[in-house]
Order: sequence, then structure tokens, then C-alpha cells
Amino acid sequence: MNTNMHAFSKILIANRGEIAVRVMRTARAMGYRTVAVYSSADADAEHVRQADQAVWIGESLPAQSYLNIAAIIEAARTSGAQAVHPGYGFLAENAAFAQACRDAGLIFIGPSPEAIRAMGDKAGAKRLMQAAGVPCIPGYQGEDQSQPTLAAEAARIGWPVMIKATAGGGGRGMRLVTSAEAFADLLQSAQSEALNAFGDATVILERAIVAPRHIEIQVFADRHGNAIHLGERDCSVQRRHQKVIEESPSPAVSAELRERMGATAVAAAKAIAYEGAGTLEFLLDAEGQYWFMEMNTRLQVEHPVTEAVTGLDLVELQLRVAAGEPLPLTQQDVRMRGHAIEVRLCAEDPQQGFMPQSGTLAAWRPSPALRTEHALRDRAEVPAFYDSMIAKLVSHGRTRDEARQRLIAGLQDTVALGIATNQQFLQRALSHPVFAEGAATTAFIAAHADALLAPDTAAEDHAALLAALLLQLGGRGWPSALAHTLPNALRFALNGKVHAARVTPQGAGRFDVALDAHAPARIKLLSLPGDGAVRFSCNGVSEQAMSVRESAAHLWFHFRGRAFELQDLTHVAVPRAGAAGGDGLLRASMNGRVIALLAAEGDTVAAGQPLVTLEAMKMEHVHCAPRAGRVAALHVAVGAQVAARHVVAEIADA
Repeated sequence: MNTNMHAFSKILIANRGEIAVRVMRTARAMGYRTVAVYSSADADAEHVRQADQAVWIGESLPAQSYLNIAAIIEAARTSGAQAVHPGYGFLAENAAFAQACRDAGLIFIGPSPEAIRAMGDKAGAKRLMQAAGVPCIPGYQGEDQSQPTLAAEAARIGWPVMIKATAGGGGRGMRLVTSAEAFADLLQSAQSEALNAFGDATVILERAIVAPRHIEIQVFADRHGNAIHLGERDCSVQRRHQKVIEESPSPAVSAELRERMGATAVAAAKAIAYEGAGTLEFLLDAEGQYWFMEMNTRLQVEHPVTEAVTGLDLVELQLRVAAGEPLPLTQQDVRMRGHAIEVRLCAEDPQQGFMPQSGTLAAWRPSPALRTEHALRDRAEVPAFYDSMIAKLVSHGRTRDEARQRLIAGLQDTVALGIATNQQFLQRALSHPVFAEGAATTAFIAAHADALLAPDTAAEDHAALLAALLLQLGGRGWPSALAHTLPNALRFALNGKVHAARVTPQGAGRFDVALDAHAPARIKLLSLPGDGAVRFSCNGVSEQAMSVRESAAHLWFHFRGRAFELQDLTHVAVPRAGAAGGDGLLRASMNGRVIALLAAEGDTVAAGQPLVTLEAMKMEHVHCAPRAGRVAALHVAVGAQVAARHVVAEIADA
């Protein structure tokens, strides 16, 4: 970091999406000019539109753009930026990037390359923390990576044991092992995944703390020797080691425990001469014991909950520290008020194993009652190349329950149409009694998956009645008083489930709708202002929805806090019974990139045999043969980009 006070006036944000927009907002308020960088996939992205200048840095794959250090340094040079903010993800914790900024005479808005390097290696970080007196989980972080040594060390630590890639992140290269018999296979799996993801198969072993809390402490330090903490965040609600809900303060942390954990975190920061924003992550057990996991040497995704309870702008503090200023407050100045909760809205389909989604966002209306961090707009593209998180929704209240209720209501009012999201799943999690009681641990989602993913039959039946009304109306608007009153037979798919309906107009905007051979419901159209909104009553109870039409036969609507996709099948031939997979066409389940072909043309395959692997949003998805037969054609090659529902392979009779 540069030692000259206020040595920059223009900041390049080496990131994309909501965090780039978030950094720009504070930078602009402080009088700084901003520079965006973008890949080919992001040419029209919101962070590009909001910056003062923007520089193209490469093609869509992260390795060709947002991970291309040379291209980003050159973008800073050509735009005249004197400082670089890395955001989070991508190069934010890359010591080589921080060093490249330093070598180019740029101010890196973050810690030194030495601090990033020290904490980036899990084994080395653990040794440093032990030397600083920070409690660490019993484990092994030695250089001997042979299978016999690791197996012996695991047995010494005691089961269950967690295998962790030292260069890891995002849950990759991690395996929970519950017995000696399972160790060898899971070790090989973890090492292989780590090598593929990070280019380094080295692992450490730790005793697995069963169903702990995941508690992290936000620290801030300057180059003048000052360091403080800003309380804790509880990030226990996770799925596959990825955070889903974050809150501050934690329901499990007392004032006394907060003081102890905060002092530990500050001591750790001082031990490595840390500068800027950082987070120490701990596991907390039911007895109140806590152990260091790792340090994130950057701003966190969930920093808004800390901002909400402290009233501080963490990006502003980052910029001031990077400019050489001392921290403008002491530990005694830090005050925590009320409670804040954040959820991560992701483009993924919980009903399909949380498969990542990409495509065009048909409509976006964030709730005005929440702080929503996003880089979205109507018709925004959600590319397949990057993380699936598209927005963060944050509530604040005097109490935890007030914040929770506000977030549930705000989530229900947020309109995100065109791509499947985890919107309903988040509402279910916030509403679950275990979360409401403040008792959720890292085991919460796995333990309650059935309840969190259960169908809501009543809401879906009402949505199907609304779907029939929308199809009956078509794009014509309010029905004419002279319209016929003959019954209209409809057939449609709602979120993939096929329904049959019989709609009988009764005049004056009233309809009798018989759904799937049930008794008719009386539907009355109350208002249709023309902006996609619709108000209607069903059997005397009025409700409202919002719809957006993609084509004559395809529309989306928001109803009761969730999105529904409606496809008119009235004029589509009904498939024969038992014809599932019968056409032999294998279609891509999402937009993605082909990374492996697992069969060749002419091969004989069994039903369900893996044929093609797609990569989307940092995850791999294997596509299997829809039926037994012979691979008649492969319509893709490795490296090709494919759109959702594109035919990738054809299976013919053997």
C-alpha cells in the first residue's frame, strides 16, 4: 500500500456485479472517480453502466478476464486509475495480484501481499495463529502428505475428521470423514478436487466439530498500529459450506463472549501487521468454546449486516485506511444497535438440486423496505460463467424478530422473474421455527431440507387458477362486455407441472375456472392497469400479482412471494403415455460450457449413463442418456457454450 496521504483520485474496481456497484457508490460519495473492468459476457452489465469509465479485459471465462492480472493492471494504466479495489472473490485474496499492484505503483485497497500470503495458506495461517495464542482446532498441518501419515494423524486426532485443501475455498477440497475405513477414498477425492480447483493437492486435517455455529469477527486495522473489531456475524446457515443467511449480532454470543472473541481477532490482526478490512472465522460449539478456522483478507459478502448494526460504511473505512489515514474511531467508539439479517438471492433452482441458472432477467423489482445490493435491471443478463449470487437482501430492526419479519416480508415483495431463484427457499428458512428461535447451526439446512423444500399445494393451486385467468385474457387486456360466454378449454405447464382448465366467462370480468376436473372457482378480475400488475379475487378473497409476457405462449408471474413460469400448451400435441425420453434427445439443463464428453458417436449406452458434463457458475453438471440405445449424434464439442434446452446429443435405437 502507498504511504502517501490521499494519493489517489480514481479507483479501478477489479470485480463485477453487486460488489462493484457497492464499492462505486461509496467511492462516488467520497468524490472519487471509478473505473469498471468487464468481460465479453458483461459488456452491457450494470457495473459497466454505473462507472465513470470502463475497460474490456478479455473473454467471458474468469481465467481470460477477471483473473487476468496483467489485463487488469493494464486497464488501470490506460484509464489513469491510481488505486485498485478487488471486491471479493476472483483476485481479492491473491497475493500475486496485490504484489503486481504494488510493483505497478498502484495502491491496493486491502492488506499487504505479505499478509495475504500469510493467511492464504491454511496450514501456515494455523501455525501463525497458534503462535499468537489464538485457539485452533486440533489437527495436522504437516508437510508429509503421504496417505499412511495422514491416516495415522487422522486416527490420532479422533473421528470425525475434516479434510481441508490448504489452498481451498467455497467448500471445494473439503470432506467429512467419520471412520478409518472411509478415510483413504475420501482423501483421494479431496486431493483430486483440490488439484483441479486450485492446482495444489495439499490438505490439512482437523477434528470435525459436530453441528457448530459459524461465527466470524470483523476487524479493521491501519498502518499506524491501530486495530479494532466491529462485533460478530453468525453465518451458520450454510449449504455445502456456502453461506445462505448471515446476521449480527449472533443469538449464541453473549457480551462477554463477544469481548473475548473480539480481543482474540484483534490480537491475530496485530500479529501479522494487518491493514484494512479482514474477517476471522471461528467455529463455536454448544459449550461456548471457539476455534480459529481461517482469515479472509478482504471485505466479506455479508459486510452490510455489520454496517447496519454499527452505522459505519466499511468501504469508506477501507478507502481511508488505504489513503494512509488512521482509523477514525477506537474500540470504545463502536456501538452496536439492533439486529440485522442478510440473505443471498441466487440464480439456482432448489427443486432441481439447486442447479445454477442463467439467462435473461425478465423483470426485477427489489422491495423498497430492504437494503438490496445488486447490479440488476429488467432484461439484465445473468451469465453462466460466474457465481450464482445475484443480490443480497438486508433488513434491520430493533430486535432479531423484527429484522426477521421485515426480511420475510421484503423477500415476498421482491419481484425476480425470468430465471429460477432460491427466493421461496430463503423465506422458508427465515420462517422455520429453529431459525426463528435462534437455534440454527451449520447442520440446519441438511437437517430440515424436507420442510424447506416441501411443495406449497394451496399456493400452487391458487397460482394455477391465476395462470388460467392470464391465459384466458391473453394480451388483450380487459375483456370486452360483448365477449362470448362459451367455455374455453386450456392446457398449460406451471413451473413444469401440466394442468388442464376449463374457463367459462360470466361477464363483467367474472370467470368460472374448473382446474384439473375440480369444482369451478369463481374468479373476478378487479384491475389490470397495463404495467403487468393484476388484481383479482378468488371465491371472494382479493389478491394481486405481477406478470411479464415473454411470448404469446410463455410468461412469468410473481404471486404470493414467489415466481411462476407459465407455458401455454393448449395447441401443443399431447405426448403419448410412457414417452418420457422417448425422442432420444438430450437437452442442456442450463446455459453452460461443455467441459467433457463421456461417450463417442456410435457408442452403445444405458439409460442414465453419463454423456456430457457442463460447467455453469463454478459447478459441474453431468447430463445422462435419456434412454438406452446408440449415440447417433453429439452436437457439441469440449469448450463449446450451449444454451438451456439446446440439444447436445441424440440417442437412437441400438
